[in-house]
Amino acid sequence: MEILSVLGAALAAFVLGSVWYMVLAESWMDAAKIPKDEDGKPEGGMTAGIFAGSFVLQLIVAGMMRHVFSTSGVDGIGAGFISGAGIGLFFISPWIAINNMYAMRPIRLSLIDGGYATVACAAMGLVLTLLS
Repeated sequence: MEILSVLGAALAAFVLGSVWYMVLAESWMDAAKIPKDEDGKPEGGMTAGIFAGSFVLQLIVAGMMRHVFSTSGVDGIGAGFISGAGIGLFFISPWIAINNMYAMRPIRLSLIDGGYATVACAAMGLVLTLLS
């Protein structure tokens, strides 16, 4: 059952990411200074490899979250949701902000990406505890 919970958690975060970045596409591309073609889409487009790699990385995060939850006794959907949100907000988001500060990128980019990390990790925590 553990592998199914990890797969489900990664899938939830992946789907959430597609919605998050669809809604915030214009703001994200502007903040990240992504060059756009005449249709307003990223130059070169997105490849299947980017999406596949993204999902594999989501699996890694979900697998580690499952391990952390298991060893620290996080159970129940409320605890999973809050613990996941905490991981996104207090571990991943600050790291994103550090990288963006040194790259001299706007804080808006950190807010968009950190917001996604927080919401996605909360969803992962919810799914991990729901399917455990």
